[in-house]
Amino acid sequence: MENAFKVFPVLQTERLMLREISPEDSQAIYENFSDDRVTEYYDLETFTDISQADALILKLNSGFKSHNQIRWAITLKPTDTLIGTCGFHAIEKEHFKIEVGYELNPAYWGKGIMNEALNAIFTFAFDEMGVNRIEAFYDPGNDRSRNALEKCGFVYEGTQRKRFFEKGKFVDASLSSLLKDEYQN
Repeated sequence: MENAFKVFPVLQTERLMLREISPEDSQAIYENFSDDRVTEYYDLETFTDISQADALILKLNSGFKSHNQIRWAITLKPTDTLIGTCGFHAIEKEHFKIEVGYELNPAYWGKGIMNEALNAIFTFAFDEMGVNRIEAFYDPGNDRSRNALEKCGFVYEGTQRKRFFEKGKFVDASLSSLLKDEYQN
């Protein structure tokens, strides 16, 4: 499995450009993560200061440089304004497996944008990174996330009880996966 890219890979779809997140995206990242609707099922507290967005951008970019994760800015063509992010973390090279994460500004929910972005990065993961399995953990009550994954072909594998400790409490996590030999973009 390969993810040691020297240059950040830019992906394009019919409506979207997926690119590296930059410091110029700080305000848009802050707007997304300061919205309780975005962070309701997220493992981050709702942002209250733009410095939290700056720190997140540094963390995500550092993760790419160390080959531990890759996170794309989701932008609508032809503008270059970030409306969400998506990407991979928990990269397990020895098992050819990665975990996906994503979020989108609520103004763009229900428009098929996340499905389009996810299919682009899944194709990249299978074709360019040599991944065999993509996993997704999500809150059992997060119907939007579950639906987005199912539209991409993910199969529900079960719910793990008290899997994560988030925002001061233990929470269950549903697990779904997508295998290379099952994927149809």
